Amino acid sequence: MTATELNPQQLLPGEAPVRLVDESGTPVQAEGFELPASGVLRELHRSMVLGRRFDRQATALTKQGRLAVYPSSAGQEACQVGAVQALGAGDWLFPTYRDSVALVTHGVPPVEVLELLRGGWHCGYDPYRYRAGPQCTPLATNALHAVGLAHAARLRGEDAAALVFVGDGATSEGDAHEAFNFAAVWGAPVVFFVQNNQWAISVPLDKQSKAPTLAHKAIGYGMPGHHVDGNDAAAVYAVTARALSEARAGNGPSLVEGLTYRMDAHTNADDATRYRLGDEVDLWRERDPLDRLAALLRESGLLDDASAHAVDEEAEGLAADVRAQLGTDVHLNPDELFAHVHAEPTRLREQADLLAEELPAEQEEI
Repeated sequence: MTATELNPQQLLPGEAPVRLVDESGTPVQAEGFELPASGVLRELHRSMVLGRRFDRQATALTKQGRLAVYPSSAGQEACQVGAVQALGAGDWLFPTYRDSVALVTHGVPPVEVLELLRGGWHCGYDPYRYRAGPQCTPLATNALHAVGLAHAARLRGEDAAALVFVGDGATSEGDAHEAFNFAAVWGAPVVFFVQNNQWAISVPLDKQSKAPTLAHKAIGYGMPGHHVDGNDAAAVYAVTARALSEARAGNGPSLVEGLTYRMDAHTNADDATRYRLGDEVDLWRERDPLDRLAALLRESGLLDDASAHAVDEEAEGLAADVRAQLGTDVHLNPDELFAHVHAEPTRLREQADLLAEELPAEQEEI
C-alpha cells in the first residue's frame, strides 16, 4: 500500500518514540517491531565503540592542528550506526558534515573520511565506490541529491533506496521542503533520517518548530512519519530497515526522526556553554547509547569482559592508524582547486593559469 493510499491517521507517527531497549538496557515491547537478531546487536555495539573512538581521535587531531575543523557526533552513534547498518548492498548514503561515524560504519576508510576536513582533496573518497555522497555542509542540500539519485535509480529499474541524514535545523530549510515534496510526489525510494539532537548550533528546537515532533511534518507531504528513540540503536535499526524495505518495494519515501543529543559543541570552534546548561548535557550523558546497548548485551550473555576488551583493542588500533596517517603533512596541488567544477573548461582555466604564475613569486618572497 503506497502512502497516497493511506489515510492521514496512518501517516502519523506513534504517540511515543519507538523503543526496543530502555535506558537501563532492558528489552521492551514496541508494536510492530522486534528486537534485532543477536548478530546484528553485536555488530551495532562494535560499530558504535569504533565510531566513538574514531570521533574522539578526530577531535584530538583537530586540537593538534591536523584537521581544520571537526564536528563531533558523540552521543549520536545509535542514529548513525543503527541507520547505516540497515542499508542494503545497493542502497546509497547521503551524509552531512556531522556524519563521519556513519561513513566509517558504511565502509569508507577513516582517513578518507577526514580528508575533506583536513583540507586535502575534495570530498576525500570516491562516492561511486562506496555508494555515499560527499559530506554536505550546506543544510539540506544533500536531501535533494538523494531524491534525484533515488528517482533515477527507480527509472532505471534498480533495486536501490537512498538514506539521507539531516539535522533538526535542516528541516527548517527550503531545500528540505523541496526534497520532501518531490520525493513524495515522485514516489522516490528515499528515507529521510532526521537526527534531532535538539540544537541547530545555538538555536534550540522550540525556536525552530512548533510541530508535535519533527516526524509529524511528514504528513504534510503525504508520506509516513516515524518517531524513534535515537539513543536506542536496536530501535533505530529496526525502524530504518522497515522504512528502507518499504522504499525499495515501491511504497515511496518516509521520514524517520531519531530523538538524540549532541554531547559536544557544534564544532571545535564553538563554545556550547554560552547557550546551553551543563545540567542538560549531564542528563543526556547518563543516557549514553553505548552504555545502553552494552548493558543489554551483557545481560543477554552476548558480551563479556573478554569480548568487550577485544572490541576496545580494535578501536585503539583504528585510532592509532588514523593518527599515523594524519601525522604527515598534506602535499597539495593548487591546480586541483579547479578540477570537477565544470565538464568543459571555462574562465576558471584563466584563473588557474594566473594562480600558477603567482605561486612561484610568492614562494620566492617567503
